[in-house]
Amino acid sequence: QMQLVESGGGMAQAGGSLRLLCVGSGQNFRSTAMGWFRQAPGKEREWVSGVSWRGLSKYADSVKGRFTISRDNAKNTVYLQMNSLKPEDTAVYFCAATIPGRDGFAAWEYDYWGQGTQVTVPS
Repeated sequence: QMQLVESGGGMAQAGGSLRLLCVGSGQNFRSTAMGWFRQAPGKEREWVSGVSWRGLSKYADSVKGRFTISRDNAKNTVYLQMNSLKPEDTAVYFCAATIPGRDGFAAWEYDYWGQGTQVTVPS
């Protein structure tokens, strides 16, 4: 089992930046892949980015070059730095974790979820 708590959401103007944080507990964080998903109103949840337990990262095409995922194993924390925000980035963002040993580059790999944090970029 793993518990995840997100923070850092809010409102930013188009072109601005926000940083999301997620603290995990209850499972060996170092061996766990972490990721971020988002769900916009009326749309399905989509995978945004993942970082494997080895530190490799991948991104959805829609955020590549604008978002950066990173992890600090000493703090059991994963971050999502979001730059050049667009109105279409508006969504509830969820932190997620896999069971140990997975890479976390596919949506099906994730078993644990945070409660979500709202990100709003007005048009």
